[in-house]
Amino acid sequence: MVKQQLIMEKALELFAKQGFEATSVQQITEHCGISKGAFYLSFKSKDELILALIDHFMIQVISDIDYTVKNTNSDELLYDFYFATFTSFHKHADFAKILIKEQMHSFNEELLSKMHYYDKLNEQVILSMIERLYGEEIQPIKYDLIYCIKGFMSTYSQLFLFFNVPLDLNLLAQSLVEKTNLLARHTTIPFISEDLIKMFKQPTNEEVTKEQIIELLEQKIEEIEELVEKESLILLKQHLLEPDLSPVIVRGLLENIRNHPHCKWISYVLRSYFHF
Repeated sequence: MVKQQLIMEKALELFAKQGFEATSVQQITEHCGISKGAFYLSFKSKDELILALIDHFMIQVISDIDYTVKNTNSDELLYDFYFATFTSFHKHADFAKILIKEQMHSFNEELLSKMHYYDKLNEQVILSMIERLYGEEIQPIKYDLIYCIKGFMSTYSQLFLFFNVPLDLNLLAQSLVEKTNLLARHTTIPFISEDLIKMFKQPTNEEVTKEQIIELLEQKIEEIEELVEKESLILLKQHLLEPDLSPVIVRGLLENIRNHPHCKWISYVLRSYFHF
């Protein structure tokens, strides 16, 4: 067995019993029957080991689901998606349990960032699936549907992860297909808009450059027809290029665009950029 794989498997046994925080590198090396030096040849730290385990687990789950979505005909797609999801969770149940417990009380930014990354990959897979299944029919409610499907995945997986209940995965998949179809075909009040999704994806202020904001402004200026909002966007763009407006005027311009359905994202970005 490759040493790195041995360390990951043995560490997983300890993490399952004690959690991430309570397990030390010393305990891991003793459980593996190796020296600390051998451990550090494979992993720089315990945190790096944990992230490697997350990568291993999430890549397995995401790749299983993604393969199913890309290689199943539409008639069976939703059923196969749910069946593959819960089969994968069941297959990797030991680490799935640890991960769910740790996320509930973890303040480790790397761990949370890593899980956020895989969560976004999962959303992309779900989005491609529902667009194939329902087409234009679900455009207004597609993000709500994504979150409902993610909720099904999370909630129902806990039944066999934490309660040791014997489950019929075939029946579970059939049941969730019915629920998802009902939501897709009868939901009429969307909550999660395109702009709200963009806010969720908002990068840090340091990552948003003036050039990127100007590009966003130019796009919105082309899209918006309302005179007040369009003029406000033009003035905000000019202020970014040559700052000459007072903070009070800038705030007023931002108020002009804040409630426009197509300006919520750019308003949010500008407020962060100007530290308002």
